[in-house]
Amino acid sequence: MRIFLIVLLIWLSSSFEADAQRAHADIEPFYGTASFYASKFQGRRTANGEKFHHDSLTAAHNSLPFGTLVKVTNRNNGNWIIVRVNDRMSPKARHLIDLTKSGAKALDFVKQGHTYVSLEVIPTLPVIEEMMKLEADSLPHPGN
Repeated sequence: MRIFLIVLLIWLSSSFEADAQRAHADIEPFYGTASFYASKFQGRRTANGEKFHHDSLTAAHNSLPFGTLVKVTNRNNGNWIIVRVNDRMSPKARHLIDLTKSGAKALDFVKQGHTYVSLEVIPTLPVIEEMMKLEADSLPHPGN
């Protein structure tokens, strides 16, 4: 009986995750500019409470849920990296995403200070669930 329950739970979780990933596999990429954090932010706390380090592959984005994995591609040279969102940008920011200096180095735009990028969300179950909540919140409610 115990083995049956374990197998059932594994099957249900893998089935749900596969359905959720298929449902969000066609998420369109975002396009805009990327910049990178100034050196003064080294060691400060990010919006989710982690310490900021220029050598990590993390990023700030104003609407993607914390923990979201994002493929960031430099549209000028094709270089790409995968980063995890762990911070928010200033509401006045004109960029789509802020990267660490190591991220900017990998994408080869440190000298320029910013570059044109595409962002592709990498579907993971917790992120998909959070995005589904955001989508539900953005739908019009009856009577409004």
